[in-house]
Amino acid sequence: MIVMKFGGSSVANAERIRHVAEIIQTYKDELPAVVLSAMGDTTDHLLEAADMAVNGTVDIEKVEKLHFDTARELEIEVPAIKELLDELKTLLTGISMLKELSKRSRDYLVSFGERMSVRMMAAYLTKLGTPAKFYDAWDIGMVSDSNYMAAELLDEVWENIPKHLTAYKEGKQKEIPIITGFIAKDVHGTITTLGRGGSDLSATMIGSAMGAKEIQTWKDVDGIMTTDPRLVKDAKPVPEVTYEEAQELAIFGAQVLHPRSMIPCRKTGTPVRVKNSYNIKSEGTLIVEKHTGTVPAVTAITKVKNVTLIDIQSSRMLGAAGFLAHIFNQFLKWNISIDVIATSEVSVSLTVNTKGDLSGLLEDLGRVAEVKATAGKAIITVICDASHSSAILAKAFDALNREGINVQMISQGASKVNVSFLVDMEEADKTVQVVHSALF
Repeated sequence: MIVMKFGGSSVANAERIRHVAEIIQTYKDELPAVVLSAMGDTTDHLLEAADMAVNGTVDIEKVEKLHFDTARELEIEVPAIKELLDELKTLLTGISMLKELSKRSRDYLVSFGERMSVRMMAAYLTKLGTPAKFYDAWDIGMVSDSNYMAAELLDEVWENIPKHLTAYKEGKQKEIPIITGFIAKDVHGTITTLGRGGSDLSATMIGSAMGAKEIQTWKDVDGIMTTDPRLVKDAKPVPEVTYEEAQELAIFGAQVLHPRSMIPCRKTGTPVRVKNSYNIKSEGTLIVEKHTGTVPAVTAITKVKNVTLIDIQSSRMLGAAGFLAHIFNQFLKWNISIDVIATSEVSVSLTVNTKGDLSGLLEDLGRVAEVKATAGKAIITVICDASHSSAILAKAFDALNREGINVQMISQGASKVNVSFLVDMEEADKTVQVVHSALF
């Protein structure tokens, strides 16, 4: 058994659905369970409809047209979609009367996209002669807490999923399961969404709970690349990365898998493969617990733009206990996360990546230290074997020096698989190109 996950752009219209159906059929002998996102811009259209409803207008024309037109192009009848659209209209009518959209109602609202998507795909596959059955996530036991818009799956999911999918895995059920991605229900039966990376998390959770051969996440590139191919034309696919490296890549800007989606497969050692839906024959990138061959010195290079550097210095705190604790408590108070950090006994340099107002944080920090915040920075991260960091940095910095690019801060991750440094944002793209050329 394998798990195949396709995002919204992969099922954006009738043409893309036909293509994904072909891919699923290609793998049908491997018993795929398929996880789908909503079609194209459906989630945005649903939220737009909600805003209109709050202002008193109920309008689902965009959502309705996309799904009816797609069904017509695919030449299928999907009465279940008509039922869901009627339910959606009833929900929006309620929102228009209350003139309010709660987090709970929002989760219910955005669930319609995926629920219609899986019904469309199941109907189309069945029409092609490949029996398929749609499942809303709760139909296979996806239970979460009640933290609407950012729910977490409960431990009982590990036992629930096999109860519903083992018959398929053992060949007793012929229909391919087509399952919604980032939604669940809490213990009270209320629909929730799993927040950022929720569809990836659903796929890895299903694959891990079922002991799948591998979990495939299908994108539009040949797996994880050594860097952004839009920046560096000779960027190459990376054959293999570890879970830890994949998490670091995602944290520092690569469009791979959300870091939290790695948690289930790390528990079970279930491999994840990043595949290209436009190039089925490509092997893609395999994400595993440990490298199966020689550990590469450098795996990939990523960048994060629009970063703010905060320098904090206080000579009067020399030798005083609790200086760092005080600093971190201010970030906790203002709910602002830190990306990378470098410290000495009396100074701290760190970066934050937020569009929020930093004035309150800076005012609180200024009570015990001199504080300077500088926007317009970028973090460049080299995912690597940090045991070779001296040689790696020597090559990279020599190349940057020749180009006149000044590095303003360096931080080596505790995971020992990344080295990050800070440059001016306008130099970010060139920095990636120079470092990639030097290290690859």
